[in-house]
Amino acid sequence: MSVHKSELPAQQGAQRQSAPKPGGAQPQLQMTDEARAATFLVTARNERGEQVETPIAGEHPLTIYLDKQEIVTLMTLGQAPEALAIGYLRNQRLVRAAADIASVQVDWETAACAVITRTPVSDLGKRLKKRTVTTGCGQGTVFGDLMEEVGGLQLSTHARIDAAGLYALLDAVRKHETVYKQAGAVHGCALLCGSEILYFVEDVGRHNAVDAIAGLMWLDGISGEDKVFYTTGRLTSEMVIKCAQMRVPILVSRSGLTRMGWDVARQVGLTMIGRAKGKHYLLFTGHERFALDS
Repeated sequence: MSVHKSELPAQQGAQRQSAPKPGGAQPQLQMTDEARAATFLVTARNERGEQVETPIAGEHPLTIYLDKQEIVTLMTLGQAPEALAIGYLRNQRLVRAAADIASVQVDWETAACAVITRTPVSDLGKRLKKRTVTTGCGQGTVFGDLMEEVGGLQLSTHARIDAAGLYALLDAVRKHETVYKQAGAVHGCALLCGSEILYFVEDVGRHNAVDAIAGLMWLDGISGEDKVFYTTGRLTSEMVIKCAQMRVPILVSRSGLTRMGWDVARQVGLTMIGRAKGKHYLLFTGHERFALDS
């Protein structure tokens, strides 16, 4: 269920205890209840030039610690952070049973979730040495000081796009032969100069597709300063960061965006257009690069 910022759960910040098993043999689990709002309202401009309030999805980094050992930073909607941490540890086979967990404490001020077990995992360090990056779309990680570095990027202020150019771009992408049309189950990304598709890459994960285009740009010596990047996937903070690092100032998606994606786009001065399909779009950030009429 989606809720607005003003409708945060009444028990936010409260401590929650699991019920003991019959007979009292099961120790209680100490757990916070720190659900966050699922959506936030922002103002966008539609294809008629009207200002419209539009809900966008929340997105928050949450670093999971297991017995004081940092495990991973997940980008999450934040509606069930305690359950997310427990489920992640379960699916990664880092914790064998719920009964092994003594407490789960989420603190959004530090964007951290501390999980303490009753008996610390003996070979945790060894098990964390080998990691595989999957194609999953919802468990991206944030590395080091990347966010601080992105804040210093300067995107071109000369790039422009108008409504006619956007429609032509969308039509070019629509007509492009794709794996998705044949088999589905993939995300597509494109780098365009006007309505000319320079690269079009599909992969099972949208992050893989954008990374492949970034690699092709380097190999071919292509600058992103006057280009437009298109993706079928939603515009999360990671997607916006990748686009900014490629120095591409205009980002278009047929899907929606997250609050953190919106925040980062405003921070770096990127023009972000979402829900773009046919003759419909919503302009969220970077209005100065966009002209309603050609």
